[in-house]
Amino acid sequence: MEIDIDAWLAVVAAAHAHDRPSSPAPERAAEAGRLRIPSLHSRAVPFTLPAPGGATGYAGVALLRLFDTEENAGNAFLDTLTVHPDQRGRGVGRALWAEVRTVLAAEGRTSVSALVEQGGAGEKFALAHGAECALPLVAYVQDVTAPVAPGGPGDVPLPDGYRFATWSGIVPDEHAAAHAGAHDAMEDAPTGDLDEQHDPWDVERVRAAAQVVLDRGGVLLTVAVIAEADGAVAGYTELVLPTPKAVRAVQYDTVVVPRHRGRGLGRAVKLRMLEYLRAQQPGVREIMTTVADENTPMRAVNTALGYRAESGVGVYQLRL
Repeated sequence: MEIDIDAWLAVVAAAHAHDRPSSPAPERAAEAGRLRIPSLHSRAVPFTLPAPGGATGYAGVALLRLFDTEENAGNAFLDTLTVHPDQRGRGVGRALWAEVRTVLAAEGRTSVSALVEQGGAGEKFALAHGAECALPLVAYVQDVTAPVAPGGPGDVPLPDGYRFATWSGIVPDEHAAAHAGAHDAMEDAPTGDLDEQHDPWDVERVRAAAQVVLDRGGVLLTVAVIAEADGAVAGYTELVLPTPKAVRAVQYDTVVVPRHRGRGLGRAVKLRMLEYLRAQQPGVREIMTTVADENTPMRAVNTALGYRAESGVGVYQLRL
């Protein structure tokens, strides 16, 4: 279906200003990229409900991701279900959800999940329709402008036997295989009661995931810790800017491979990322990340680096 990007953005931006006025507003280019380029290993299905009374624009919008790997062929993710604040309380959300349910049934999906802010209208809607919080999270924000690292640029300490590598965009050939191997270490990341299964990572998938970010018009920055003995990626962290002009970056993965844990690599790689981000994208002011309640080591790292809790969120899941 043909989507009017400006009408879509009007709904998303109005809802954001109403529900989360203190955080940066959605950007048109980022929304267009999200609609145009599906996430890796999924198909995107958009839904729109026209504004009532012949008015222009949309009353509400939704975006459903249908996973297409063998491991997750029965699962889906509701990326967006948003109603314009002026149209709330009129059944718009229920009408969109009915359309989503029809597609889920036609596709034979057995579960659908969504990231929901706790304590708000989204959580109330999810619970009313039978969803449960399968993975409690906290959204944290770090002020990039505040000093954290000791010393000057390039002075982030590492244990003997390790060095940093940095890159923007797709992983260089020299680190591709090792980086894919480190991605697979995310298999032990907390997943709560979610039905979604771990998809194996290889070089092709790592490069394809990065290409999605670039094709959407975003920026992907990576800092890795390399074990000098064998060239393995012992840990890494990734940041995504939805557009080059974004003032808030989104933390993707931060991973330390199990056999390299307990050596401070998680804190070191995130400190080095702060330096790299300031050099590459000086307009960024904040980093936002979500951490599972049960991920005590990463919560401790974030606390030490000055992250503040912004809101409670959770991945809510409905089994169909």
